[in-house]
Amino acid sequence: MALLHLSDEEVQTWSREQKDRWWLQNVFKGDMAQLTLRSALTGFLLGGVLSATGLYIGAKTGIGIGVGLTSVILAFALFRALSAAGVVKDYTILENNCTQSIATAAGYVIGPIYSSLVAYMLVTGVIIPWWQLMIWLFVVSMIGVLLAFPMKRKFINDDQAPFPEGRACGVVLDSLYSGDAGAGVYKARLLGIVGGGTALYQALISDGWMKLVQFKLLAMDKWTDMKQAWHFHERLDHYYYAWAAKADGWIPTILGTDIRQLGLRLTLDAAMLGVGGLMGIAVATSCLLGAVVNFGVLAPLMIQLGDIAPRVAADGKVIALNRAEIVNQWSLWWGVTMMVTGAMVSLAAKPEIFTSALKAFSKKDKTAAGNDVLKDIELPLWISYVGVPVFSVLGAWVTHIFFGVPMWLALISLPLIFVLTLICTNSMALTSWTPTGSLAKITQFTMGAIDRTNPGSNLLPAAMTSEIASNAANLLSDIKPGYMLGGKPRHQAIGHIIGNIAGLLFCVPLFFLLFLPPDANGVRSVTTIVSDQFAMPAALQWKGVAEIIAKGLKGLPMSAIISMAVAAIVAIVIEVLRIRTKGKFGLSAVAIGLGVVLPPESTFAMFVGALIFWIMGRKHKDPASKGHKIWVDGLEPVCAGLISGAALMGIGNAIINVLLA
Repeated sequence: MALLHLSDEEVQTWSREQKDRWWLQNVFKGDMAQLTLRSALTGFLLGGVLSATGLYIGAKTGIGIGVGLTSVILAFALFRALSAAGVVKDYTILENNCTQSIATAAGYVIGPIYSSLVAYMLVTGVIIPWWQLMIWLFVVSMIGVLLAFPMKRKFINDDQAPFPEGRACGVVLDSLYSGDAGAGVYKARLLGIVGGGTALYQALISDGWMKLVQFKLLAMDKWTDMKQAWHFHERLDHYYYAWAAKADGWIPTILGTDIRQLGLRLTLDAAMLGVGGLMGIAVATSCLLGAVVNFGVLAPLMIQLGDIAPRVAADGKVIALNRAEIVNQWSLWWGVTMMVTGAMVSLAAKPEIFTSALKAFSKKDKTAAGNDVLKDIELPLWISYVGVPVFSVLGAWVTHIFFGVPMWLALISLPLIFVLTLICTNSMALTSWTPTGSLAKITQFTMGAIDRTNPGSNLLPAAMTSEIASNAANLLSDIKPGYMLGGKPRHQAIGHIIGNIAGLLFCVPLFFLLFLPPDANGVRSVTTIVSDQFAMPAALQWKGVAEIIAKGLKGLPMSAIISMAVAAIVAIVIEVLRIRTKGKFGLSAVAIGLGVVLPPESTFAMFVGALIFWIMGRKHKDPASKGHKIWVDGLEPVCAGLISGAALMGIGNAIINVLLA
């Protein structure tokens, strides 16, 4: 069924009261179930599980993955199957929409715990207690929810802004429930098959799962001479190096440095294949280029010159060179410069984001004196008018109490919340892209200029403002399909709060389990947060900017300073070329910088994933072919299967290792 919408002329000439009345009479499904116990519970569980996979991937790549369409497909398939079996009634389209609202809200809330908050721990060496993490994240996410719904009346009801990603979700929901339901079942089956196969592979490469099967279930340590559980090695070159160690075989080096120290390993990482498929060939190629230039050329050269060298830890032990040391000692600086400069130039090239934000702010509301025909179903404005100031002051206070940020400085950052939220919302409405990374650096540098002594003074206000702006903008994109389908706005508001709680309850404990495991004495240390498995690239970017603010360029070798200057110039050139060619120039400065802080084995796996989908997409251009249904139409469920299968089994492996320790 075609979704009803206003014409361009009606959008331009009608008052908001007329638009609201039209929507109420023609689109609103007031008698259809939406926020039911089963939709809330399904959204809570799906949101928790999918947000956990988001945390896993975010810690590996620094990239936030959307879970909206994945939750839609899974919920549709689950209840369609249960309905066919006569167990329950089928899901309504609005119940599914409510489920995806909850699930996506769960996914949005976790961003800081693989970026800004981790950067704070790395810079200060202080582990934030779990209850402080939960309180701070919940307060900040609530501000985003409370800001989103008054803006919903402006951007969605009145301006009828497109929100491309949200509209795509609404179209998919409509097609599932009033069109080709078979396509939805097919995508769900595709996701399940790929996810199951990936989970099996991940179990085979996981020491914990193999230990559980071989020693606990089969008791092979009792009736064989096995002392250690067998598992397939994810790093495929492990087998070559094991042979080379015995046979005195050739070990490849670059300028005398073992390539394993540089992180140049061959890894079959299923999750990274899926991430690469989602990011596309251009971005994946840029990431690979950054990795090759840094780890294949610059790092070996700097090691030879002595600007990167083994160092002595506080306990007197010599820390050998590895990928993390190379990044922290030298590469981080030019990589962060590339990312920040590229993001700033890209943002400056989109003046319509700022101009439309100013127009939206200054445009007179046509219904200021009219009737609010949706007052009984919209979230009452007084809740936001009261809640936003209260939660904003509360957010500033907990930032002060928990992290030592002066109260006056936390309060100063609050006006930036509204400016950044307006800019992010306009960007999301036009492009489905939120420039939170670059905008966060504006806050970070501004707060850092005021107080350079406390790293929390630039990290936490910037984290708070960017998280609120991102949360509000993303939630508006999530509200869009509900508006298209005739859902109840109040129910979506409640759903977003449920989702925030789900994300926190699932991911905060998981954060401590994965990244802060206790040692033999039960002591946790921030030194375990960044590892070969979890590179925390987003956190390293935040940390790099914070250290530049606090220390300036003192203590950096001249080669690092020169590399930063060159990186800034190259980033400007790349982004200008992208702008002048209207995106046809394939490289991205931000992605090149990301390739510097990611493990090179991950960037290679992402490139392989992107290349496979690119080649298969070009090969299967016929929309009626089976190949097109798998590699083009099914790109998202296939990638979601790769990511979720690997992430969930990887998380399970960590839990098993803790329990069997």
